[in-house]
Amino acid sequence: MEVRPMTPAPASPPAGPRGLDLGRLRVHLDASRPGLVAGELSGRLIEGGRSNLTYVITDGSLRWVVRRPPLGHVLATAHDMRREHRVIRALHGTAVPVPEPLLLCEDESVLGAPFYVMEYVEGVPYRTADQLASLGPDRTRRAVLGLVDTLVDLHAVDPAAVGLGDFGRPEGFLDRQLRRWGKQLAASRGRDLPGIDELHGALGRALPASPAPTVVHGDFRLDNVLIGGPDDSIRAVLDWEMSTLGDPLTDLGLLVMYSADLGLTDSPVSTTSGAPGHPSPAELIERYAARSGRDTTAIAWYTAFAWFKLAVILEGIHYRFTLGQTVGAGFDRIGELVPVFIEHGLNTLQEG
Repeated sequence: MEVRPMTPAPASPPAGPRGLDLGRLRVHLDASRPGLVAGELSGRLIEGGRSNLTYVITDGSLRWVVRRPPLGHVLATAHDMRREHRVIRALHGTAVPVPEPLLLCEDESVLGAPFYVMEYVEGVPYRTADQLASLGPDRTRRAVLGLVDTLVDLHAVDPAAVGLGDFGRPEGFLDRQLRRWGKQLAASRGRDLPGIDELHGALGRALPASPAPTVVHGDFRLDNVLIGGPDDSIRAVLDWEMSTLGDPLTDLGLLVMYSADLGLTDSPVSTTSGAPGHPSPAELIERYAARSGRDTTAIAWYTAFAWFKLAVILEGIHYRFTLGQTVGAGFDRIGELVPVFIEHGLNTLQEG
């Protein structure tokens, strides 16, 4: 009897992190973008994401980014990959720096959820004042002012001209936002929070008239952009999951809030204001107003709304922690921050 040598089985692709099946992904990439991937794929999860999952994949030569919803049951409207991909595709080629989107996959048999792939952009997301301080005062100032300039560029984009004319419902935007976050607060009430209802009510009574609607990022801050290059420029704006058409000053108010001093030390929620050279909130507002031509006299309301929104978000985290649904370092101290955010919101409204 002839004995034939056994043909070795093909090597299995390396296992990727949870939520990223590298074998299925490679098959899909080869079918959708032939020639894009040249070698065996490997991948890793980018830590620090707050909602959707972000992975870096490589074939040993080139790198790309994969973005997908969290594992398990999620609300489709809160983790809409098609929506994120759409706004990035629309803005690519404008003055707003975004990664080039390469493909959108809505076939859940590939990774268990819709996902999209975009180019990998080199850069650093500065999350704390200590990290930013490593740049030195001059570079820090240039980077943060560049963040304001990028926001102005975003708000200068004509939504209809880039195919985003139906990207949201600008009419009644602020009223809907206030009601939405009021409902979020009601859903996570587990204790008495002095001042929170006063802040919510005061915001409702002083609702400003919105300027003409623009594309709104929804979470515009320093650690949602990549900074790099010899000029410390904004290389890419990331995390578009909350983007829509609405009031542009909500983006500015959030940026101003994140640039304010919380007055705390060793806090699990930090702003970048303590970095030497960091422009003051007033300077950020002035630069935005001068470059955009928009009236920012009502910015106190938008900043107070940002304080309120973050207070609600933090209270939700605290509530889940008390129920044993959230674990990890720092979550046990989130609850003590909520009154600080409420106080800042009330003071901002009162001081104007």
